[in-house]
Amino acid sequence: MPKQYKFLFLPSLLILFLVGCNTHRAPRYKDGYIYRNIYFGRNLSPAFKQGVRDGCETARGIYSKAHTLFNHDNDYYNGWFLGRKKCRHLLKIDEYGDLVL
Repeated sequence: MPKQYKFLFLPSLLILFLVGCNTHRAPRYKDGYIYRNIYFGRNLSPAFKQGVRDGCETARGIYSKAHTLFNHDNDYYNGWFLGRKKCRHLLKIDEYGDLVL
């Protein structure tokens, strides 16, 4: 590699490394719904929010579902599946296979 490019290589590599580093925080939008530090969106109905909470708790290992709402309310249904999907990483199992709450 020619000498003139060597002095550009290291700073360029450092800049690429620093740009790639970021935090994994949920975005904080005004009037958005956040549950367990996870952002779920804005302008959500109360049934959707309840579905998110119940789905999230189910993903954590504590089964929770309002079956009547799940079967008859699309907002609850969609919120439940979104909550379950986005909260999967919250499930904690100890070395004995027991649920950690």
